Amino acid sequence: MNDPTKLPASLQLTAPGLQLCLWQPSHADALYEAAHESIATVGRWLPWCHAGYQREDAVSWIERCRSGSEGGEPWAFGVFDDHGMLLGGVGLNRFDHQHRSANLGYWVRTQAQGRGMAARATRRLAAFGFDTLGLCRIEIVAAVENLASRRCAEKAGARFEGIARHRLMIDGEPVDAAVYGLLPTDLDQPAEAQSSAMS
Repeated sequence: MNDPTKLPASLQLTAPGLQLCLWQPSHADALYEAAHESIATVGRWLPWCHAGYQREDAVSWIERCRSGSEGGEPWAFGVFDDHGMLLGGVGLNRFDHQHRSANLGYWVRTQAQGRGMAARATRRLAAFGFDTLGLCRIEIVAAVENLASRRCAEKAGARFEGIARHRLMIDGEPVDAAVYGLLPTDLDQPAEAQSSAMS
């Protein structure tokens, strides 16, 4: 497995209609705006997206990602459309070097939801994880009631593997989570995300 902590200064991955870019300081304003737009939808499941989120929080998180310091995600990407609008984010984290696995997470700003963006970005980042970082397995974990996130995992080609009890903490309470697994061979199969990529 290649060292996932060796982060290039910049990296861009492409998917149909999307550009995945490692977070840069210049993205802070767009991240702040997208977060505040999405408190009612994204904030329900991801505690970082809340009414008190400040531009300084966006700046700090991007800095931590770029430095690989605690609390950051080195392989975190902003997802942009072909016109440069920030649509959301996707990232690899929780690396297990021994077993060559990682977790993959994503979020989509409110106005971009329902377009298949997260599934396309997920497939592209998963391919990068397998082909470039040498991963053998990627997990996607979503609260059982987070149906949109679960649909995204399925559209991306991940397979449902079971329910993990009290796997996540949301609003200070443990909740059950659906666990999905993605292997390199899963990306060889046609995915709904690809057939509806530009719908």
